[in-house]
Amino acid sequence: MRKILFLIALVICSNELSAQAKTTEALQAHFDKSLALYFYKNTLRMLNQQENKEFDDMIKNISKLKFLMVDKNSKDFKTSDYKKLTQDYQREHFESIMTSRYQGRNFDVFFNDTKGSTPGTVVLVNDSSNLFILDIVGTIDVSKVGSLFSTIDESSDIGKKIRDFVDHKDHKRSRFDHDDDDDDKKKSDH
Repeated sequence: MRKILFLIALVICSNELSAQAKTTEALQAHFDKSLALYFYKNTLRMLNQQENKEFDDMIKNISKLKFLMVDKNSKDFKTSDYKKLTQDYQREHFESIMTSRYQGRNFDVFFNDTKGSTPGTVVLVNDSSNLFILDIVGTIDVSKVGSLFSTIDESSDIGKKIRDFVDHKDHKRSRFDHDDDDDDKKKSDH
């Protein structure tokens, strides 16, 4: 009986340890065409192609990272939506600990260290057309947030996925714009 109770407790604890923020999950569900990538400690280490000791130190307290990219133009994401998003993280007991600007993007960092839970960090990277969310199970030195985002963004494989996602959405828009013109032409030919 004790073994069964221990196993049940272990399963419950492991689910809590790996859980991402509910706000991130809701955002991904709302923007169903968003790009989501998951990284664990080993996959984060694979980003360190130059075997940089500083990068290994930066990710040492991260057990899981969810990278979510949302096209803000796809559902008319407004400034008020961003404000609501930050409020939703705060309702989840994430505390705003830093706001900055890096490489033309706004960064907002939130931290949750509620007693009895695994610490979590959420980084919102906001530019004119996209919103990037780094939902981290674990912690990171806030002065290194920009460096982590740059490493993910500049990684050849991941950066290619991000560029393909952006190019695909831009191509899709231009294709639909072109199709609309063709439909008008077909109607006028009849």
